[in-house]
Amino acid sequence: MQIVQMIGLDKKRTRVILEDGRSFVLYRGEVRRYSLEEQQELTEEQYEEIRSEVLIKRARRRTMHLLEKMDRTEAQLREKLRQGFYPEDVIEDAVAYVKGYHYLDDGRYARNYVRNQKEKKSRRKLQSELMGKGIGKELAEQALEEEYQQVNEQELILKWVEKKHYSSETADLKEKQKMYQFLMRKGFHSDDILHVLDHLT
Repeated sequence: MQIVQMIGLDKKRTRVILEDGRSFVLYRGEVRRYSLEEQQELTEEQYEEIRSEVLIKRARRRTMHLLEKMDRTEAQLREKLRQGFYPEDVIEDAVAYVKGYHYLDDGRYARNYVRNQKEKKSRRKLQSELMGKGIGKELAEQALEEEYQQVNEQELILKWVEKKHYSSETADLKEKQKMYQFLMRKGFHSDDILHVLDHLT
């Protein structure tokens, strides 16, 4: 296959784009080592050597480094690697590698996220945020069920109301509406909000 373009990303790195759409990034020294140039034919053997000797090892190291800095979902990790122009098959290898050592676990990520946020947000809000991070619906619901079962939504609303020093006895209609809108943005259900604002404050 032909190398259709070589783009310098910075002083050290070059992105190599192949005619089949695949691309990868090499350091300048690696470009020289493999004698790569635009419009040159790259054999499958050459590509496989670059893939196994350079890209896979680098992607695995990069993945480990990303997970050392902070816990991530599989979707977030894949996106980070795509931003580094790693080919999809190399990304698959890197993800499988860290999964094999249990460094990457969406179930654990979801449970930890719920555990750390459940005192502040509603179930509905947390499920939406987890799915936004690439956690599947079933896994998100399972984590919520496990971690959230002891939390009563109205108790959470009451905590927020107390934190904001809201009292139904002294609040006027404008203050009540402001409190209601604040709690809606937190993801609580309208019925639960109104029950607390009308009966528990």
